[in-house]
Amino acid sequence: MSVAIIDYGAGNLKSAAKALAFAGRASNTDVVVTADPDQVAKADRIVLPGVGAFAECKRGLESKPGIVAALCEAVLQRGRPFLGICVGMQLMASVGVEYGEHPGLGWIKGRVVRLTPKDPALKIPQMGWNDLVLRRPQHPLFAGLASGVHGYFVHSYHYLVEDPAHLLAEVEYGGRVAAAIGRDNLAGVQFHPEKSQQVGLRLLANFLAWKP
Repeated sequence: MSVAIIDYGAGNLKSAAKALAFAGRASNTDVVVTADPDQVAKADRIVLPGVGAFAECKRGLESKPGIVAALCEAVLQRGRPFLGICVGMQLMASVGVEYGEHPGLGWIKGRVVRLTPKDPALKIPQMGWNDLVLRRPQHPLFAGLASGVHGYFVHSYHYLVEDPAHLLAEVEYGGRVAAAIGRDNLAGVQFHPEKSQQVGLRLLANFLAWKP
């Protein structure tokens, strides 16, 4: 099995690659970090990481010749399983409003807006561990996991999903915050699996085994 991690200058690529390789060690998984659209088009699984501002990440993605087209072909037309991580998840939205309004990929309708916890004592960004509440515990990504397991978060903006059916998991941070979203062969997590220890490795292994 081949896994392409998209390299567009945003994300902790080495950690993500190591975690995916470890999670797929029993299935002879070949993980490659790449900006080559041909490699993306041929991959069995595609991962889009992301750290930073929405608009900056979108520009970085669009700056890689052929990458967006290869992503759309592989994911939307060929149905290859896709996982977005942190801002990589947010880029699936219709629009992000960090430093102005900027269009996302539009794969799962929704808006990415600033975190505004009801409790003023809660700091922005949300940084650290938080308990996941699984809204669709039957989703293949959550095999062997249950509400109450921890994910590691670092973010100042969050995804408001338009269709509640696309909300897979959430956390409480002065209000409900989307922790995982998905539809069809698409999935995204706001937390960092590569920093979430055994929970993150289990989720990545589930992603590698996922057959939408």
